[in-house]
Amino acid sequence: MYILVQKARNRIIRKLTQVPFVQAQSELVYQRALNKHLVNLPVISASDRTLVETIKRDGVVITSLSALGIPSNPRFFEVAKKLMSEIPKSISGEKDEFVVHATSQQIMEHPEIFLWGVEQRLLNIVENYLGLPAAYQGVFFRRDIANKVAIKSRLWHVDLEDKKVLKIIVYLNDVNEDGGPFQYIPQSLTSTVVQSLKHRPRYITDEIMQQAVSPSIWKSCTGLSGTVIFAGTAGIFHRGKMPVADDRFAVFFDYTSRQPIQPFYNTLSLPKENLLLLANNLSKAQKNCVLWQEHDKI
Repeated sequence: MYILVQKARNRIIRKLTQVPFVQAQSELVYQRALNKHLVNLPVISASDRTLVETIKRDGVVITSLSALGIPSNPRFFEVAKKLMSEIPKSISGEKDEFVVHATSQQIMEHPEIFLWGVEQRLLNIVENYLGLPAAYQGVFFRRDIANKVAIKSRLWHVDLEDKKVLKIIVYLNDVNEDGGPFQYIPQSLTSTVVQSLKHRPRYITDEIMQQAVSPSIWKSCTGLSGTVIFAGTAGIFHRGKMPVADDRFAVFFDYTSRQPIQPFYNTLSLPKENLLLLANNLSKAQKNCVLWQEHDKI
């Protein structure tokens, strides 16, 4: 009964957020919050500033762990590569299964992976992109199966959780065009596509997308193991292309503001009790990002 009530409540909230007057008021509140927080944005290096401005302009930046040069990179990558061998080819055995995630227990057994996402330099980049204090939604360790299942995140979509959403994606194996690369429509064309597909479904097939923008415009983020992708996924149509040659192993780190415009989306990767354990030795600023739903109490 509780779940049914929650779903009904979420549907009502979702419909309310689509009312023009409510959207206008929400935009005013959002702009005020951005202006108020502007003076509190953390200082970042010139190179990181360029990275942020490129994400804002293009929607995506492709770099690498070696180029980022974060001190914890070697340990994070070593542990992540080890976890690859522990992710089974299938869990449910169902014919439409297309991805296998690391379990909460596996993430807790390899805390270096989750904790890489709260490296202060990364949080500073995220906050400068969002323009607001960051909420770390967590880490999603994925094995995307090489099969012909085209559903959910393998279809084109825009993330709806917040005005801005930032995902940091790390490839753990080499990903070519047949290996399931992250794909996106350039940010400059996204608004045009939105208008063309005004009554679009949540997820969009290739056939429908081709009516709005030529496949020659679609961008694939290919790269070697250790490639890092910064993607502003609330501002671009994107998907994980269906891998056909080999399974794709990747780690996704997800961030929104602490007051997402769609609060009914439950996107946290771990239960609260696990987050409390992982945050135990973090700085106050890092804890506020991890335990953002009650950060004022910390």
